[in-house]
Amino acid sequence: MTKNIRNFSIIAHIDHGKSTLADRMLEMTSTLNQHQMKHEQMLDTMDLEQERGITIKLQPVRMKHKKDGEEYILNLIDTPGHVDFAYEVSRTLANTYMALEHNLEIIPVLNKIDLPQANPEKVAQEISDVIGIDTSEIISISAKNGTNVDLLLDQIIEKVPAPKHTESPETKALVFDSVYDPYKGVVTFVRVVQGNIKKGDKLTLLNTKNDFEALEVGYFSPGYMESGQLHEGEVGYVVTGFKSVGEARVG
Repeated sequence: MTKNIRNFSIIAHIDHGKSTLADRMLEMTSTLNQHQMKHEQMLDTMDLEQERGITIKLQPVRMKHKKDGEEYILNLIDTPGHVDFAYEVSRTLANTYMALEHNLEIIPVLNKIDLPQANPEKVAQEISDVIGIDTSEIISISAKNGTNVDLLLDQIIEKVPAPKHTESPETKALVFDSVYDPYKGVVTFVRVVQGNIKKGDKLTLLNTKNDFEALEVGYFSPGYMESGQLHEGEVGYVVTGFKSVGEARVG
């Protein structure tokens, strides 16, 4: 049911602890346990990222979180990663303003309050000045220690709206990323806007006009978890059978 789905992204400047926060969410929602979390940053998929502590690409992940006895599906969908560090601050603000322009719900979060040099009050005022959010709305957390991350998860459920339900019989989905997997071929990352996508369905990519059969359908947990189908509002992947990502462009 779409009413229990929440799709969200983390918009953050470099070194603001985005990957650490994502990892803490994985841990607190029991998506992965401590034994499975071998690396400090589980969602950093590239060796360079784990070595240097930066995130170029953060993979999507589906989590489950209970609030007031009801279970919710939380889909973390990443914003564009770090490519040109010279423009990091301006692009982070651009993503924030883009979210505001599209009337998306913004939950302001101040991370790394565990650091000795942390000055939450001063930084909270700076955030307020830049994006016009009252300082009382800002959640102060430590992703490293887990402080207030449970409160943030609850806020995501309370403030982020559920995907809109539609009665249309058509199936539509947005391709927000595509990757080449040596075992599966080209895998598209999708958010189902309406209808359902099932394994074996005949689909058309409107961007490239390419037709294909859905060879595998599932979601990220955070690795590929085959489910056979994706419902309206859900986020997951579809294996296309293509050999080049150019055949399954984003959009």
